[in-house]
Amino acid sequence: MSADEPSGGARRATKSKLFEFLVHGVRPGMPSATRMAPQGSAMGPPGPPYGASPTVRPGNPPPILEQSRKRTAPTQVQQQQAAVQSRARSAKRRRLVDKILPQKIRELVPESQAYMDLLAFERKLDQTIMRKRVDIQEALKRPMKTGKQKRKFSSFFKSLVIELDKDLYGPDNHLVEWHRTPSTQETDGFQVKRPGDVSVRCTLLLMLDYQPPQFKLDPRLARLLGLHTQTRSAIVQALWQYIKTNKLQDSHDKEYIACDKYFQQIFDCPRLKFSEIPQRLTSLLLPPDPIIINHLISVDLSDQKKTACYDIDVEVDDPLKCQMSSFLLSTANQQEIAGLDNKIHETIESINQLKIQRDFMLSFSKDPKCYIQEWLRSQSRDLKIMTDVVGSPEEERRAEFYQQSWSQEAVSRYFYCKIQQRRQELEQAIAVRTT
Repeated sequence: MSADEPSGGARRATKSKLFEFLVHGVRPGMPSATRMAPQGSAMGPPGPPYGASPTVRPGNPPPILEQSRKRTAPTQVQQQQAAVQSRARSAKRRRLVDKILPQKIRELVPESQAYMDLLAFERKLDQTIMRKRVDIQEALKRPMKTGKQKRKFSSFFKSLVIELDKDLYGPDNHLVEWHRTPSTQETDGFQVKRPGDVSVRCTLLLMLDYQPPQFKLDPRLARLLGLHTQTRSAIVQALWQYIKTNKLQDSHDKEYIACDKYFQQIFDCPRLKFSEIPQRLTSLLLPPDPIIINHLISVDLSDQKKTACYDIDVEVDDPLKCQMSSFLLSTANQQEIAGLDNKIHETIESINQLKIQRDFMLSFSKDPKCYIQEWLRSQSRDLKIMTDVVGSPEEERRAEFYQQSWSQEAVSRYFYCKIQQRRQELEQAIAVRTT
C-alpha cells in the first residue's frame, strides 16, 4: 500500500494541474499567477499573456532568429519615452465613445437606459459649453483700453475725415483729417473752424476702431455666407459651416474640399485644401465701410437748429470681462470633471470585463467539453502565431498524425538526411587525420 499511495497521489496531482490548465490556462510547472491569454476571439478567461518557448518538431534543428528580427534591449530613455507615448495614447483613447455601454449589456440591464440618456445630455451640454467658451475667448480678444474709467470719444475711432465744399475752400483746404497714432492723446471731442459767411454742406467720415479687427467681405462671398462685415475668425467659421452643410469635404481625403459652382466662382479652382482658405481670403477681405454723416453748417440767424445729434453704435468693453477671464483660467472645475470622467471610464471597463467573464462562464456551463476543445484550438492558433511555429502542434501531438500515408516516406527522408550528415562528419574527420 505504501508504494501505491505515492502513485495515486501523483495521479491526483496531475489531474488537479490538468484542471488548472483547462480552466485557468496554467500549465504544469508554471507559476499559478501565469495564465494563457487568447489573442483573437475571446476564448477563455481573461489574464495576462505568458512567454512560451518555440515548439520544435522532432529531427528539426532549433529555429535561428534572423538578425533583422532580433530586438535590442531598450534603453532607459527609450522606456521613458514609450511610457509617455503610451499615456498620451491612452488619454486620447478616452473619448465620449468609450463611455457608451455595449448593446448586449443594455439588453441585460434595462435600467442602463437612464445612463445613456444622461450621456446624450452630457454631449449636448459639452457642445453648448464649448460654444460659450469660444464666444468668451472671442470677447476677451478686445483689449481693455481704459479699464474701469469712462472711455473718451476719440478712443472709439481709428480715423475721422471732414470734407467741406471743394469749390468754396479750394482743393488744398477742403479736407480736415485725424488719424490715430501710437502717441495720440485721446480726447472727448473735436473742434473744427473755417471762415465763411454762407451755409455749407459737409460730409463726415468716421472709421470705427474694431477690436478685434473686422473686414468687409467681397460681394460674392457676402451673398454666399450672409455676412457683410465680420472678424476673420467668424468668416472662417461661417465658411466651415457652409462646407459641412453642403458636404463639400472630400470623403477620401478630409484635407481637401471639392468646390461647388459658387466656390469655383469665388476661389477660381475646382479643388483646394482647407488650410489654403485663410491665405485665399486675403484678397476677398476689404476695409470696413466708414460711417458717413451729411451735415449742413448753417449761418442763417433765423435758423434755431444750431446743434445736430447723431446716434452711432459702437462696441464697448464688457463689464463682466474680468469674470469671464477668471472663468477661462479656472481649472478647479475641469480637474473635478476629469476625475469624474476617469471614474466613469474605469467603471465601464470593469463592466466590460465582467461581461467577458460572464460570457465565459455561461459558455462553459452550457457545454464544457465543446467549449474547452474550441478554446484549446484557439490557444493553439494563437501560440502558433506568437512563436512562428510551422505546422500544427495540436495535430502533431496525436498518434493519428503519424499513421498517414506520407509518414513512411518522411521517416526514410529523415534517416537519409541523418546518414548523409554523419557521412560528411566522418569524411571531414578522416581528411583532418590524413593531413
